[in-house]
Amino acid sequence: YVCSTWGNNHFKTFDGDIYQFPGICEYNFVSDCQETYKEFSVHIQRGLNSNNHPEIQYILLTTQDFTVYLQPKLTVVDGQIAKTPYYSSGLLIESSDIYTKVYAKLGLILIWNQEDALLVELDSKFSNQTCGLCGDYNGIPVYNEFISGVASYNAITYGNLQKISKPNDECEDPDETLALPSCNEHRDECEKLLTSSAFDDCQSRLNLEMYIQACMQDKCACNGNEDTFCLCSTISEYSRQCSHAGGRPGEWRTESFC
Repeated sequence: YVCSTWGNNHFKTFDGDIYQFPGICEYNFVSDCQETYKEFSVHIQRGLNSNNHPEIQYILLTTQDFTVYLQPKLTVVDGQIAKTPYYSSGLLIESSDIYTKVYAKLGLILIWNQEDALLVELDSKFSNQTCGLCGDYNGIPVYNEFISGVASYNAITYGNLQKISKPNDECEDPDETLALPSCNEHRDECEKLLTSSAFDDCQSRLNLEMYIQACMQDKCACNGNEDTFCLCSTISEYSRQCSHAGGRPGEWRTESFC
């Protein structure tokens, strides 16, 4: 089971909900929350890059046995800068120019593109016991993430609840009253992109509608400014999730597109 974040503030929980959350603080992405001690936690620091696009500035993975701090081009294990590939008991870290991958024997795989996109795969033994931006992993969309007693949260309230409080931290919570635009005028274009023949092997494996909605939000947020981040990040994520689900996406990038 996979939880991910990518592109224009999109998050997909283990249970399959996709929501948008534009916060730029440090957040609990996913932690084991059942026991009095945590078997693991993954915190992410979100921010904006020089083009004003969302990115992950660092990731902190903590388990009982080790602490891994990741920045683009930098891996620190237990306070020491580590060369990759890094092996120790229960931990493998690989990195290339494009991805950093962490395999932890306790049942966690983390894949980061060193920019906006992070994917965490968790062993099913953690089902029903996680918390954070990835949700509770109980197999039921919406239930327990966005509903508390009789109140239902919007995504921004939910995201703000996952903030890690740090002394002297100056980051602002995003406004909970912001509503997402409907963006329906972009539906046809997004549908066409995501149902192209390159993705024939993906449609039966993924919930296409969720990615169409994410693409529509991207198009709105771009305001007609067609930089590659706008269009390509959700299509890249669709392609990654398809491969991860055992599908074989075709070659969808061209000289002129992404």
